[in-house]
Amino acid sequence: MISFIEGKLVAKYDGFVVIENNGIGYEISVSNNTLVGLPNTNEVVRLFTNLIVREDGISLFGFSTLEEKDLFNKLTTVSGVGAKSALMILSSQSYANLVTCIINGDVNTLSKAKGIGKKTAERVILELKDKMDAIGAFNLRVNADEVIDADRQDIVDAIDVLVSLGIPSAQATNLVKKYASECKTAEEFVSKVLQNLNN
Repeated sequence: MISFIEGKLVAKYDGFVVIENNGIGYEISVSNNTLVGLPNTNEVVRLFTNLIVREDGISLFGFSTLEEKDLFNKLTTVSGVGAKSALMILSSQSYANLVTCIINGDVNTLSKAKGIGKKTAERVILELKDKMDAIGAFNLRVNADEVIDADRQDIVDAIDVLVSLGIPSAQATNLVKKYASECKTAEEFVSKVLQNLNN
């Protein structure tokens, strides 16, 4: 199993990238979220990977975080969701928002992913809702006073940034919610949280 690949980012395309390592160019399928977070070409990057071998070929999938890789693996355990469909789901919205949708049973939002109908979205929620805590990404509760407002993209984006900076996801969630009435953009949230992190 290839756990990760680190090397020079040679090219970025819609849905995949090419990373050169020791003279070999690896073509790696990625979600839109991973793609937009990558630097310019010719810079060194690291992607966590999942190698899938089938009769009709070998495919390599890459993820910017272990959390995204773990959710990809869980999505592919759902009946009717293959690797490409899982990648489409991951590309449809931010990681934080996807976890929130699954926990809250938001079929309509989840089914907006390309090629994912309501029946598939319902299966994803049914089979993964109770497994979300095992991901260890968000300790969200379904109580009304605990749920993040999934309609506020600034909130979920801010949480993504804070987690990428090394703040535990549960802590990032609580900190962002603390300033929900004060901040209007992801940048404002991140700035506010970092200013008051040790207070």
